This record gives sequence, structure tokens and C-alpha cells, in this order.
Amino acid sequence: MLKIAWLTPSHLTMLGLLVGFAIAHSGLAALRPRAEKLIGARLYRILFALVSLNLAVAMIIYFFNHRYDGLQLWQVQGVPAVKPIVWVLSAISFLFLYPATFNLLEIAAIEKPQVHLYETGIIRITRHPQMVGQLIWCIAHTLWIGTTFTLLTSIGLVLHHLFGVWHGDRRLGDRYGEAFAAVKARTTVIPFLAILQGRQTLVWSEFLRPAYLGVAVFVGVLWWAHPFLIAATAGVNW
Repeated sequence: MLKIAWLTPSHLTMLGLLVGFAIAHSGLAALRPRAEKLIGARLYRILFALVSLNLAVAMIIYFFNHRYDGLQLWQVQGVPAVKPIVWVLSAISFLFLYPATFNLLEIAAIEKPQVHLYETGIIRITRHPQMVGQLIWCIAHTLWIGTTFTLLTSIGLVLHHLFGVWHGDRRLGDRYGEAFAAVKARTTVIPFLAILQGRQTLVWSEFLRPAYLGVAVFVGVLWWAHPFLIAATAGVNW
């Protein structure tokens, strides 16, 4: 039997975590209409958050602890320009990742969670900002770390988010019909493409909202706390 020296068990464990998260996250999203009728919107949101967050935390801890596993494909950490590039890309990725859902009270189920059809702010740049943000984050961290384990993780995350593009559009189409078709015609998945094609315009005042300020503060705190997070996860023997 052919044995690949760099293919450590951690590669397969991370693959299993990625598949499990994708099935749980997308599966629960698909079940939302029926689940909300059975248990209510707030209870569904709590269930969705508990499952998704616990699986996400498990993946983050495992990624931190095994990010240098496998084959080192390249090493550019000593190149002076790389570190600021990685941090700038990471900051940009969070601007796409988190303001995609503006109503934090709905996320926490304080207000009744609802499905919204947005066409403002960052949605004018791309209809699927979370996918774009995840792609940018993966590029930055794969560039910095350069291992097969990190590359595998990044590929898995991007594939899941690409599936989410199709899955999300299908669910919004089923829910909103012609209204979503109109939004889809004025927006694109590829960032800035609709703007360049004249189908969309940026309204800068739409970016003046607490969600974007919150992300900026979060990036600053994350930059400061990053070494402590690495040390904390290293204490988890997994």
C-alpha cells in the first residue's frame, strides 16, 4: 500500500470536521422553513447557532494546533512585505465576512430572526460577501503558513462557501421568487463586476453603520489578542 509521508492523520481529521460542519450548517439552513414552523424562529436560531458555533470552534482549535502539519510547500514568513500583506488581506476578509448579516439582535434571537433580501452596502459589491471574505482569508493564511494541512483546510472552506453560493441563491429564489430574480440581475457573485457592468452603483453612505465600525474594532482586538489565542488553543490537547 502506498504511504504518503506528509499525509498525517490530522489532514483526514480536518477533512472530516469540514465535511461535518458543511453538512450541519447547510443542512440546518435548508431545514429552516420547516423547522421554524415546528419549533419557532427563535428556538431554531438558538439550535442553529449552538450546532454551528460548537463545530466552528472545534475546527478553529484544531486548525491552530495543526496548521504546520504535513509538507511545507513554501516559506515566505521571512519576506518583509508578506506579514503586512497578510494582515491587510485578513482585515479586508472580515469586512466581507461579518457585515453580511447586519441585525445582531436577530442573530442572538433577541429579536425574531427573519430572512432578509438585502441590496445595500457590501451586497452591492458582491451578492455573497461571506464567500468572498472566506476566500480572501484563506489566501492570506495559506500564503503565510504554506503547509499542505493549511492548503487542504482552505480548499475545504472555499468549496463549502461556493456550495453556499448556489444553496443560498436557491433558497432565496424559492422564498422571494421574482423579487430575488430582480436583485440577482442587479448584483453579482464576483466582487465589483455588477458595478463595472453598470448594473449597480455604490452608495457610500450605506457603509456608515455600526456593523462596519464593529468589524474594524474587532480586527484591532484580534490583532492584539492573536498571540493569546494561539497560546490558549495550544493548551487544548487535540
